[in-house]
Amino acid sequence: MSGAFPVAKPGQVIGLLGGSFDPPHAGHVHISKEALKRFGLDRLWWLVSPGNPLKTDGPAPLADRMQAARAMMQHPRVTITDIEAQLGTRYTAQTLVALRRRYPGVRFVWLMGADNLAQFHRWQDWRWIMDTVPVGVLARPGDRISARLSKAAKTYTHARLPGRAAHILGRLDAPAWTFVNLPMSDQSSTAIRKRGEW
Repeated sequence: MSGAFPVAKPGQVIGLLGGSFDPPHAGHVHISKEALKRFGLDRLWWLVSPGNPLKTDGPAPLADRMQAARAMMQHPRVTITDIEAQLGTRYTAQTLVALRRRYPGVRFVWLMGADNLAQFHRWQDWRWIMDTVPVGVLARPGDRISARLSKAAKTYTHARLPGRAAHILGRLDAPAWTFVNLPMSDQSSTAIRKRGEW
């Protein structure tokens, strides 16, 4: 446990990039820097999760993943936090409820890769998430079409912001989401684990 909660002031736009970061890699760094630029974020937090409820195998110990994430992502506007472990939340919706209570007036934006949007409807309370915080979707190679055809994309087609207007996402009230194509890194934590590099 790091013990300290990140600092945020009312009115700030803070992007939340949740994940197991098992291990963190250059692709996470790339999408974080792009998200800061594209979505007009003041800051971005990596929410290093205790564990992913949709994955059967548990990740490496949280302390190891936090240490690796801090070594990998060094940017003055990016904070690495284990806030979900501190709050005792397991699902994104629970985390958002707790964060909104703890940080009144802060404008949170949930960030995800297009691969997550494709199966977002399997997440607990996914409609509540879409109705509560703006969502910024970052396209990874090969994931664009399945994401665009996903249940979440179709259900919230009325709330989709054109990519060229992505910079105002954090200032909009939910539901609001946008999809930006990136020259993406194709690195993945799964591939790194398979190669035995973690």
